[in-house]
Amino acid sequence: MTNLVLNNVRKNYGATQVIHGIDMDIASGEFCVFVGPSGCGKSTLLRMISGLEDITDGEVRIDGEVVNHVPAAQRGLAMVFQSYALYPHMSARKNMSFGLENLNTPKAEITRRVDEAARMLQIEPLMDRRPGQLSGGQRQRVAIGRAVVREPKIFLFDEPLSNLDAELRVNMRREIAALHRRLGNTMIYVTHDQVEAMTMADKIAVLRAGRVEQFGTPLDLFNRPVNRFVAGFIGSPAMNFVDGVMGEGQISIAGDMSVALDHPRSGVRAGDAVEVGFRPRDIVIDPKGPLTFEISEVEQLGSESYVFGTLAGGQTITVHQPGQTDARAGDVVKARIDGTGLFVFRADTGNACY
Repeated sequence: MTNLVLNNVRKNYGATQVIHGIDMDIASGEFCVFVGPSGCGKSTLLRMISGLEDITDGEVRIDGEVVNHVPAAQRGLAMVFQSYALYPHMSARKNMSFGLENLNTPKAEITRRVDEAARMLQIEPLMDRRPGQLSGGQRQRVAIGRAVVREPKIFLFDEPLSNLDAELRVNMRREIAALHRRLGNTMIYVTHDQVEAMTMADKIAVLRAGRVEQFGTPLDLFNRPVNRFVAGFIGSPAMNFVDGVMGEGQISIAGDMSVALDHPRSGVRAGDAVEVGFRPRDIVIDPKGPLTFEISEVEQLGSESYVFGTLAGGQTITVHQPGQTDARAGDVVKARIDGTGLFVFRADTGNACY
């Protein structure tokens, strides 16, 4: 297995810097996900690791060796692209074996690897078909199989599921996670979908504007986000944020209510403006609650419901309710917040206060 270390990695396009001094240590066998909004630099960073993009400054180390100037084909990595990048005139078998043939791998070894990958990915009946005769999910399996047969040091995935429908995405992410468990290789996976990140990753790197905002396990990021950006990005539905003012042992929220703090918060003092975050599960519709909002939309999912509303100050909130609800758009309702689920962020910097 193989570890990957990024040391002060930077990328410039002319005078524009797009990757700003990233440091990261991905341990052997880890499944690491780069997640963030479009344009944050996650695919660029992946391409720098692969050798498809030059590095302006810093070091990429694979098993301790600096590979900045090692060609992509010689880094021992395999990449799976969003577009599948299959040869349309070749069969699935030929697509999977073509790279090995170019490396003069013995035919018996090629057959062994391709057959083993086909069994692993459950595409044995499809091996004589061309990409045009395959569904999106089947083509993605062939693309993954092409990477598997190379027996790479590290697998790189660049938004591989974004062209698939919702149900197939769920199935494919389970298959990729199962593939990781079987092979044990280091894998780096790029996505803008935080649900994919939370369900698949050992470690997540949240990127914004070419910088890593936080790097840690999925539950580290969910339970202790370092700033408002990470808190708002990790978790589905997204965290609610409302304006607040610190008091002595409590916070005044949205001008309507005060919530007692379960413990003192560092970095803020009484009178400071803050943003208060709370998950949709931590706000409850309650006729006796101190918070008032008008419902704008209700989503009934059968086993659970989501109620969307607007406070008097114009801030929007989401309420998660187990089961079904009688709430309707246009209703003005009361709610209360569970104080143990509060996150506090400085209004000026967005940094979390714990």
